[in-house]
Amino acid sequence: MRERMLVGDWYIAEDPENARRAQRAVALADAYHRAAVVDEASAVPLLAELLGQLGEGAFIKPPLYVDYGEHISVGAGTFVNYNLVALDVAPIRIGADCQIGPNVQLLTALHPVDPGPRRARWEAADPITIGDNVWLGGGVIVLPGVTIGDNTVVGAGAVVTKNLPADVLAVGNPARVVRPLAEDLTRSTEAPPTRPGRFR
Repeated sequence: MRERMLVGDWYIAEDPENARRAQRAVALADAYHRAAVVDEASAVPLLAELLGQLGEGAFIKPPLYVDYGEHISVGAGTFVNYNLVALDVAPIRIGADCQIGPNVQLLTALHPVDPGPRRARWEAADPITIGDNVWLGGGVIVLPGVTIGDNTVVGAGAVVTKNLPADVLAVGNPARVVRPLAEDLTRSTEAPPTRPGRFR
């Protein structure tokens, strides 16, 4: 069952082993949330236990909601604000040095449109990949199978239904590219020359 799920094949969602793994994730996420209320730094080992990979210096503000957690990798230096929903039926890969605003949803699960198969609990999933130095504004929704290229910015509230290339600004529902991000500040330690856009 798990193998079919991870490679994107259709499968019946009701499975005791998946239920056990999902319950483990709920318990770890809850423990992480409670520990972080007292001391964020001491809670990081719980976050690392929940996720498949947590890069050095990466942090996710609780609460965090996942299906399994173990299919999520987060690169070094990435910061995620409150209320991330990362439904990792398929792998979710978040690159290094990303900024993810509050209430972002990363949704890998697919369900049949036709009512019969949906009632029978068939589902599938496609992975989500987010490149390095990506900024997802508050409330962004990323749908199954989407890849977002390095350095791209997605404006608040956008719904990303298709792949986005590197080095662009995208906004709207569905998200569309509105301009390239030509200036390369990735190697600069100086502040940007103008105020950033209001996307978080």
